Amino acid sequence: MIRTVLVANRGEIARRVFRACRLLGLGTVAVYSDADRESPHVRDADRAVAIGPPPARASYLDAERILAAARETGADAIHPGYGFLSENWAFADACRRAGIVFIGPSPEAIRRMGDKTEARRLMAAAGVPVVPGSPETLADVATAERVARDIGYPVLLKAAAGGGGIGMARVDEPAGTAAAFAAARRRAEAAFGRGDLYVEKYLERPRHIEIQVFGDTAGTVLHLHERECSIQRRHQKLVEESPAPNLPPAVKEGLTRAAVAGARAIEYVNAGTLEFLVDAAGGFYFLEMNTRLQVEHPVTEEATGLDLVVEQLRVAAGEPLGWRQEAIVQRRAAIECRVYAEDPAKNFLPSPGTLTRLELPAGEAIRIESGVEAGSAVPVHYDPLLFKLVVSGRTRGEAVARLADALERCVVEGVKTTIPLLRRVVAHAEFVAGRVHTQMVEQGAFND
Repeated sequence: MIRTVLVANRGEIARRVFRACRLLGLGTVAVYSDADRESPHVRDADRAVAIGPPPARASYLDAERILAAARETGADAIHPGYGFLSENWAFADACRRAGIVFIGPSPEAIRRMGDKTEARRLMAAAGVPVVPGSPETLADVATAERVARDIGYPVLLKAAAGGGGIGMARVDEPAGTAAAFAAARRRAEAAFGRGDLYVEKYLERPRHIEIQVFGDTAGTVLHLHERECSIQRRHQKLVEESPAPNLPPAVKEGLTRAAVAGARAIEYVNAGTLEFLVDAAGGFYFLEMNTRLQVEHPVTEEATGLDLVVEQLRVAAGEPLGWRQEAIVQRRAAIECRVYAEDPAKNFLPSPGTLTRLELPAGEAIRIESGVEAGSAVPVHYDPLLFKLVVSGRTRGEAVARLADALERCVVEGVKTTIPLLRRVVAHAEFVAGRVHTQMVEQGAFND
């Protein structure tokens, strides 16, 4: 039995989890840093506990403070949301040792998939195609150069403990390998506490398609179809949708089969996502597994009509999945835009400040997941995501038209945002036609 859930996070994802808890009659606990004392997520919970100063390492990343808050409030479960401690196997293990339910996969699954080189080996052993690259972490620059020559430039140097595009460097020719290696290692050490790197082939103009999976303690593993996530900046997503447009049925079948096989190979429990790159010929390659709830999970919820967070809570309480694979269908087309406090004209430089005005659209098939309100401060300490705008339609065309209208009705003042860029994306002929790839933003396809 789970009675009270502490959400070890902030903003829109904390509010989203609280909403699911209320549906199940569960008590809720918020945690907050000094910077978030007046945040809407604090008011949404039954109880709230201060956990430290604004820097994340002294608050949201401090596992002992989080566990102390759970003990203080009698919370018997912790939902990590995404980011922060959500993919920290040691935190999941600490919860288990403290007798607190971690609403997510096992510490072992998090650890194995969090090490990107081990994840590649595990997936390859399960028959899942992986991007050509180094089977182990790189001992030195000379090893990186040798592997890069073998698979062919351009390549990506990536942090073995990383994700979200952090600690990643593209190398186009041998002469640039040493400098990129040093830079990627520094960034990886700063972000993840370890500078281990590996190398992968850089695929030109691929699509980024991910498969939502879900497992329970009885050994059932299902997929909830695919999400198209190709519109990105700095390897981080801006627009996601489901179904993926113009995806050949045979490629989709291969992707979903591979994702389920990969999740079963590590006895995966709860919600997770396997991410793939798909080339122009329909070949697909495992990229990484996110052992948590994704930012873009509302896209799958709107497309299928299912509630992923409610199911997370039920599975964490030991219940079997309430779904059958054949009953999980994409009933609608859904698209999500992430609105960040960033300036696209200045290479997406964060734009902290105070929201002096905030007007968000409402209406049929429009869903807003927001962590802010008018008057909210946007601090420098955290990811600058303000809100997610999600729309759906009977067809993709209807969803695109609805999204374009909703974006026009968004008013945000006081900080720069990604809204102007998102409006250009949705109006672009290639996006409207469903012809997208991961390099469109960096290649300037949506510039003024």
